[in-house]
Amino acid sequence: MKPWAAAAGIVAAGMAALELVMQPSGGDRLEPLGLFAAMALLTLGANRALRSVGRRTTTLSGTITAVGLVAVGLVALAVAVGSWRMFLSVHDLHLLSVVLLVAASLGVLFALSAARPFKSDLLALRRTAERVTDDDLDVRTGITRSDELGATAAAFDTMIERLATAEHNRRLDDNARRSLLAAIGHDLRTPLSALQAAIEALQDGLAPDPERYLRSMSHDVDHLRGLVDDLFLLARIEAGDLTLEHEEVDLAELADETIEAMEPVARRRDITLCLDSPGGVLVQGGPAALGRVMRNLLDNAIRHAPATSSVVVCVHNGDGATVQVLDDGPGFDQPLLAVAFDTFTRADPSRNRRTGGAGLGLAIAKGVVEAHGGRIWAEPGPGGRVTFNLPQPS
Repeated sequence: MKPWAAAAGIVAAGMAALELVMQPSGGDRLEPLGLFAAMALLTLGANRALRSVGRRTTTLSGTITAVGLVAVGLVALAVAVGSWRMFLSVHDLHLLSVVLLVAASLGVLFALSAARPFKSDLLALRRTAERVTDDDLDVRTGITRSDELGATAAAFDTMIERLATAEHNRRLDDNARRSLLAAIGHDLRTPLSALQAAIEALQDGLAPDPERYLRSMSHDVDHLRGLVDDLFLLARIEAGDLTLEHEEVDLAELADETIEAMEPVARRRDITLCLDSPGGVLVQGGPAALGRVMRNLLDNAIRHAPATSSVVVCVHNGDGATVQVLDDGPGFDQPLLAVAFDTFTRADPSRNRRTGGAGLGLAIAKGVVEAHGGRIWAEPGPGGRVTFNLPQPS
């Protein structure tokens, strides 16, 4: 509501109260109406002046003191005029003046005292803002109030917490981006260097067995193609652009086919692949994508299982369809469990080609399983245990 409208409403309410209490005659109404109108005009003028002073003053104490003085002055004026109209004696008027002066002084004292906690909290808010400007996101206002200033401080603290979270996530993203670039560079450099060396040997006629060199080059090209395909698939997963087929898939049959396909890889390390399943574990999804998950998990288990050991794939019904891949390797230690399914995570930090690929297998498996509405997890060693669970049609 506009100040002038509020003032007019108060004057009208005062006149209505006067009519109700005193029932004055026509002439008696003019004097209080004039007094009320004069006080309203003084109030509006003081309000305008206070706004101008408030814009120029540099302290909250000065603004609140001015408010107190104006309020006490308006009350004192009303009391003085009313007393004068009651024809008080000069002695009584002097006494009233002293009383009003003391009241005005006490009002100023009260205004200054009331301004102190406001000033202290506003200074705390300003210092907090300055420290946030200097990138200190651990600071908080420390203000606990139930009024608007407290709500502002709470909102400011919430903003700082969100900024701190965003900064933490930004640093994690920066670290992940650096790790991504380093990992891609490492996993591309080795086959490319081998290809370059083989090509130069063939061009210079220094290859004693060209057929063997060509087979090695073909292997390196397959490795590069697999890495590019994995990166492309992972990019689609992270972009939410993975298109899945929706058909009935028997996970037990799919696991059996995967074991058959991975037998040559396992045989080179004298590892036995076993399937433990009652059969008929049905889900809705894409057979190619789910087969990729099983191949990735089996490949990871074969690489970390000791020679002459076994890798077991357990497929069964229960609370959904569950697939578990078990090996006798060292398994996942606690630090690795937290990042096992992150991109380019590998248990072997040396990243040599003999002990594994680019570190995308578990990340791709996680993305495909979650795209099917399931979840995947690893359990601590000894022994590698990776499990994923998929919902089944009702």
